[in-house]
Amino acid sequence: MDCPSEEQMIRMKLVDLTNINSLDFDIPNRQLTVFHTDNHDQIFKRLDNLKFDTSLIDSVLADNYTSATDNTAKERKLLWQVLAINFFFFVLELTTGFISNSMGLVADSLDMLADSIVYGLALFAVGGAMTRKKNIAKSAGYFQLTLTVFGFFEVIRRFIGTENDPAFQTMVTISILALIGNGLSLYLLQKSKSKEAHMQASMIFTSNDIIANLGVIVAGGLVYLTNSKYPDLIVGTIMFFIVGQGALKILNLSK
Repeated sequence: MDCPSEEQMIRMKLVDLTNINSLDFDIPNRQLTVFHTDNHDQIFKRLDNLKFDTSLIDSVLADNYTSATDNTAKERKLLWQVLAINFFFFVLELTTGFISNSMGLVADSLDMLADSIVYGLALFAVGGAMTRKKNIAKSAGYFQLTLTVFGFFEVIRRFIGTENDPAFQTMVTISILALIGNGLSLYLLQKSKSKEAHMQASMIFTSNDIIANLGVIVAGGLVYLTNSKYPDLIVGTIMFFIVGQGALKILNLSK
């Protein structure tokens, strides 16, 4: 479970098995504890189909099992907050990216969109509501993948064209604001001290976004120092590649 989306993939793979009472994810140690009735053959078969190199560690009776309590309302409120932050910066970076002629900002905006999708899927995970996630993941994944393809074509066009250099001031300013937004999201997530896997996965995603924001800031500085559009296009290409990978992983959630 190195990727935040893998936990969602596992949940949706097992969602319709009525003999499962709960799932306990240990992301750092890549372990999953399944509390279930009947035998585990069907559960293991479905997990093995995900090609995560699944192996059975042990199968024991869970005496005095009780379902873990959760803070559903609190988690939902928190996830709505970080979703709103990310979607706001998706719109802001996409708009200012085109205005400032920066592919780095446009690509980073799609990364923000990917996070919004993940937070939205995590909202369905809170309290165990999983049945609508496949259709949402499929639509969101195709939408993001389509935007990524258009982004790659635009980068290629600008590499061979005579576009004006991007406005580095806008690149740096908006990226700093996005960095503050991601920092706030990470603070809110860490403040919750939640051990739920979907919350831990959200923290990983947000931490990666902070690195992406710093990359766009560096690109803006290099645009200024070199008086060239190429640092922005190179960072944009890298970001579009990352976003494309994220889109494919989101599409895997719908299978």
